[in-house]
Amino acid sequence: MELLDLEIKPLDETAMSAARARQAQLAKPPGSLGRLEELSVQLAGVTGKVQSTIKKKHLLVFAADNGVVEEGVSSAPRSVTLQQTVNLTRAKTGASVLAKHFGCGITVCDVGVNADITEKAVLDRKIAYGTGNIAHGSAMTREQALTAIRTGIELAQSTDADVLGVGEMGIGNTTTSSAVLAVLLEADVEAVTGRGGGITDESFRKKKDVIRRAIAVNQPNRFDVVDVLAKVGGFDIAAMCGAFLGAAATQRPVVIDGFISAVAALCAVRLRPNVRGYLIPSHASYEIGYRLAMDAMELQPMLLLGMRLGEGSGCPLAFEILSAACAVMNHMATFDQAGINDDYLDEIRVGDKFTVEGKA
Repeated sequence: MELLDLEIKPLDETAMSAARARQAQLAKPPGSLGRLEELSVQLAGVTGKVQSTIKKKHLLVFAADNGVVEEGVSSAPRSVTLQQTVNLTRAKTGASVLAKHFGCGITVCDVGVNADITEKAVLDRKIAYGTGNIAHGSAMTREQALTAIRTGIELAQSTDADVLGVGEMGIGNTTTSSAVLAVLLEADVEAVTGRGGGITDESFRKKKDVIRRAIAVNQPNRFDVVDVLAKVGGFDIAAMCGAFLGAAATQRPVVIDGFISAVAALCAVRLRPNVRGYLIPSHASYEIGYRLAMDAMELQPMLLLGMRLGEGSGCPLAFEILSAACAVMNHMATFDQAGINDDYLDEIRVGDKFTVEGKA
């Protein structure tokens, strides 16, 4: 297919083995720091270094409108996409406030907002003024879908940061995300579709009917991710998919936000399976389809906060956890450094995944 020139390396198993050995040497019971230990090992696989660092953190937010809002599937008007796209650059939205609070960089990229944006802080990569209405035809052409993916790849590759997060802004994009997920997983629309930002019972019923109609009308090929994105997706989802690909291609960890971000990550994994090793899920989205996307990638979120805002709001929180994982690996004393004889742990080390060679 058209993206075959993009190489994504598998995780560095040698570095991961060395990281596990160091974790076993740190002055604590084996596995007692749980996910922090697992993350430090994963980061070693990503960077090729046992002791990784997370200093520069950056959030990429892709903004686009979706023609399907014409079907009444969202409680918010389309104009909100434009306003919040601008507000993201001014630290006025949930995600941008958190990014500012934690010292994260943020890039807001217009890939398909249905308006001319005069705010210079918004990166202009507009492909079109919103997508088509998927209830009546394709969201975009195949070439437009590829352009969106390439835009995400290029932006991720050119962003100078130790870790990236991927978010979005676009009214109607839980509808397009649900449609993409339903196709990729051959799942029932009921199982993947939630209420998004909040809608009435009647609008919720309409939303599910619209997704069914979109799939029936467009007949996307579930084995061809680009075809699925072009027919029932959005410019934002396609660009986000590209950002996950770009981050992995440059061997950097990349954080998944909520439902829409998870669907984009799944698209990236389907295109390049090695991407999975570079993914760091942040919080468990309140959207019901999120769990199915996570299960499909065999990933587990780190945080349970009941969040469903989107925008990349979970990413700044996850960045801090990654920094904590690095701090433990890099600065915690070993048993020798702490002056502790660790022979008392020999029995419980047997069979433990962090066993030190020669101790089991």
